Amino acid sequence: MGRYLNPGNEAFYISISSDIYIDKTNMIDLTNSRLGKEKRFICVSRPRRFGKTMTANMLAAYYGKNCDSKSLFQNYKIAENTSFGKHLNQYYVLFFEMQRLLTRAGHASNLVPYLEKEVLAELAAAFPGLIEKQEIHLPRALESIYEKDKTGFIMIIDEWDCMFREAKHDLISQKAYLDFLRDLFKGQTYVRLAYMTGILPVKKYGNHSALNVFDEFSMTSPGRMAEYMGFTEAEVKELCETHHMNFDEMQRWYDGYQFQNTTHIYNPKSIIDAVQEESFQNYWTKTETYEALKVYIAMNMDGLKDAVIIMLGGSKYPVDVDTFQNDMTTFASKDDVLTLLVHLGYLAYEEETASVFIPNEEVRAEFARTVRQIGWEVITDMLNVSDTLLEATWNGDEASVAGILDDIHTDNIDILSYNNELSLSYVIMLAYFSAQRYYISKRELQGGKGFADIVFLPRHGVEKPPVIVELKWNKDVAGAISQIKEKKYLKCLDDYTGEVILAGINYDKKTKVHQCIIEKINK
Repeated sequence: MGRYLNPGNEAFYISISSDIYIDKTNMIDLTNSRLGKEKRFICVSRPRRFGKTMTANMLAAYYGKNCDSKSLFQNYKIAENTSFGKHLNQYYVLFFEMQRLLTRAGHASNLVPYLEKEVLAELAAAFPGLIEKQEIHLPRALESIYEKDKTGFIMIIDEWDCMFREAKHDLISQKAYLDFLRDLFKGQTYVRLAYMTGILPVKKYGNHSALNVFDEFSMTSPGRMAEYMGFTEAEVKELCETHHMNFDEMQRWYDGYQFQNTTHIYNPKSIIDAVQEESFQNYWTKTETYEALKVYIAMNMDGLKDAVIIMLGGSKYPVDVDTFQNDMTTFASKDDVLTLLVHLGYLAYEEETASVFIPNEEVRAEFARTVRQIGWEVITDMLNVSDTLLEATWNGDEASVAGILDDIHTDNIDILSYNNELSLSYVIMLAYFSAQRYYISKRELQGGKGFADIVFLPRHGVEKPPVIVELKWNKDVAGAISQIKEKKYLKCLDDYTGEVILAGINYDKKTKVHQCIIEKINK
């Protein structure tokens, strides 16, 4: 077993020997279906600590010659598949951990020469006489080997995009690296399968990919890879049952990456840590300082602050993900920044509505912390008074609720110019930021004969009353409570019995004053 050629199965053995291992081996059936075909080039991008390296190690253990991995896989899903035995340990595997290679190369400009020198030395020893002694180019060496030995290679590249994250501004080294990858893959019959992982999708130049032979699966377009991007809801529920953890709290903290073709996807790092520590808290965001988020949010490009306000308030924000150039420096608009944050895991993307949102409590707390650090005072003030506003609502203190909203409006930011009732709802949601600890917030929730503007539904195990908020714009605030009753919005609480808080909030555009009326009823 070598360092790059056929690295063996020890890394996968460590994975399955861990206290918690979620069986994702069925992904091998997908890669098997592409072996030796036009669509044999696969690039899967997802955030850090979402299992990229573990998956790469699994593929190396399954395909690699010079080891016997049957016993490692025999108790997992792939062993039940008809393709399992056909391809098990039948290929030469070349495995490149690009982050490690970049570090050892010493400089981005040395990455390709260092990689080729290292790998060529190993290949020359493994295939004596099949490579010219003076050969210095890896693709040419692989061509020579394949001419005489038709087995072919499984090419696995982990963290393929580290060049674009570590050497963001070194365009010359980036181009040399992409040219090397293009030569390594494009039109090469020695490639039986190529599997690349990264945080970023393949770099674009204009509207074109630099490596257009690859089919890409990403956090904005996961396709058939969706269930392998993280832990599925069914997998998390099973973990919670096995380890006696509260699923609703697990969902609140770590759920939120939603794809069309599968159920919600959960953050694997956080799920495992929460189960092992028996505690719900920030795990994934602690693996990197808030600076990673801060540097992009602080740009405030093209109204980015408004987008953050809307998302902190629990709403979704429309975005065009197609303009993103798949690097960390080329930003033409806030859409590019928001798309990068999706790939980094700070935002989730909903394909159906082409919108982004903050996925869960763990990430929401990171956004709030970042906003405070970069000095967006108006938002920070709203977050700071949120606890007081919530207490006033519970206590039926109408004057305090109206006064707090007046103060927020007095500070004024663009979105608080209140062009319409929709803008008002965004601000109300943000002002009630603290409610996220106790409630699941819903905008435009159907109930009875219409849609309630905002409904706060108590989380499992939380002994707080639900709150139905009806917003008015230059109207009589008393009519808000009447509307809740007349349109029977309480129907959205059919499974609940007990106290319910009805809150009507009106904004008078001329006086810039809020009125609030609160009524408590028993259901």
